Amino acid sequence: MKATEIKSYSLAEMKDKYIGQVGTAERDNYEYELRMDVLGRMIKTARQERNLTQEQLGQLIGVQKSQISKLESGTNSATIDTILKVFKALKADIHFNVTLENQYVQLV
Repeated sequence: MKATEIKSYSLAEMKDKYIGQVGTAERDNYEYELRMDVLGRMIKTARQERNLTQEQLGQLIGVQKSQISKLESGTNSATIDTILKVFKALKADIHFNVTLENQYVQLV
């Protein structure tokens, strides 16, 4: 008797199959939401390490507690300006890496 072979798939193959190919609207939306989720968790972790409430962080940057909550849960798309204000208030460094037509640009 032959043992059953199990097919393995990479994460990229699974995303291509179930979410959509790179460059499609579905895939772009998924990748964007994933980045916002990761960013939200980073904000929440940094805020908690500084022993700040959402309300206190909001006061530091001039927004309501609800906006901080939405940022942390990844349900709100924020401007770069707001994200920079949040990390500055948290006394955290943030770095952006951008690739423009094979040129690497870093914003520190």
